[in-house]
Amino acid sequence: MKPIKQLSHLQMDVMRILWDRGEASVGEVHAGLQSTRGLATTTVATVLSRLEKDGVVEHRTVGRQFIYRARISEGEVRRSMVRDLIDRVFRGDSTALVGHLLRESDIRPGDLEQVQAILAEAGGGEDGD
Repeated sequence: MKPIKQLSHLQMDVMRILWDRGEASVGEVHAGLQSTRGLATTTVATVLSRLEKDGVVEHRTVGRQFIYRARISEGEVRRSMVRDLIDRVFRGDSTALVGHLLRESDIRPGDLEQVQAILAEAGGGEDGD
C-alpha cells in the first residue's frame, strides 16, 4: 500500500465514523457529522470519494447506495501522521517530540507513571537488574 497521506480535520472526522461503525453510507456519515459540522450531504460524498481515490476507504454498492469502509486502521493513520510530524517539525528526533509534550502539556497526577510504564513495555525502561 502507498504511504498514507496526511488527513485534514474533516477527513479524520469522517474516518472516525467509519472506524467506529465499521461501514456507513454517505447519509450515515453525514448524520454522524451533523452535531459538530453543518455540511451538505454532497460535501460528505465528495470527501468520501476523495478518500477512496487516495486508497484510504473503499465502497460496496447496496441498491443505489455506496457503503463505505476504511481500508486502513486508525493506528496506521496515527503512526503515519505522527511520523510526518516528527520528520517535519522535530527533524526526525522523536525524543524531541516527547520532551516537547512533557514540557508544554499540563501534566496530571499519574501521567509520568503512565509514560514510564509505556517506556518499560517498549524495552526502554530500567528494571533494576
